[in-house]
Amino acid sequence: MNAAKRAEIFARLRAGNAAPTTELEYASPFQLLVAVILSAQATDKSVNLATRKLFIDAPTPQAMFSLGEAGLAAYINRIGLYPTKSKNVIATCRQLIELHNGAVPQTRDALEALPGVGRKTANVVLNTAFGEPTIAVDTHIFRVANRTKIAVGKTPLAVELKLLKLLPEEYKQDAHHWLILHGRYVCKARKPECWHCPITDLCEYKDKTEIYKDPPK
Repeated sequence: MNAAKRAEIFARLRAGNAAPTTELEYASPFQLLVAVILSAQATDKSVNLATRKLFIDAPTPQAMFSLGEAGLAAYINRIGLYPTKSKNVIATCRQLIELHNGAVPQTRDALEALPGVGRKTANVVLNTAFGEPTIAVDTHIFRVANRTKIAVGKTPLAVELKLLKLLPEEYKQDAHHWLILHGRYVCKARKPECWHCPITDLCEYKDKTEIYKDPPK
């Protein structure tokens, strides 16, 4: 895919959503960090249902740590892998309190040193909480980047690095959100909905679904 086509894709995505953001609900960098940890192999909707009550009762690392693993598990037991996630979140709270005075660190190395936090989670926090132009490549972004040929790569890291290299600077801050929303609601895994895709004429996917002027009945 050439640079002009890639730039036009993101210009259209921006035109359709000028201020994209995560669908996870949070009120602080700490709450975003917890929500992203909980979102692994779970939907944002299921995470939000759990954290609405959790973040009222335990809005800070200190308050959440005081719940303990069992106490936290009672809030998140409808989320997949909740025993492991509860263990990691409580351990993360401990580290935030002991090593960072209860604040979420703003460096990748410090974030990835927290239990349950990998590169993708760190990228989300750096981008969404701290405004860094990072791109967190999840399954949606990996699929969309490869399917459209915006950035082809065999691993999430390869796609991330290629996106950072190829995208114009003006789009890097919001690229993560545009791509994940596009993958979640339009360029779906089993059957992309090309009939209402704003970039279908630019996309280089060879097996597009039938394109309709109006949604199929």
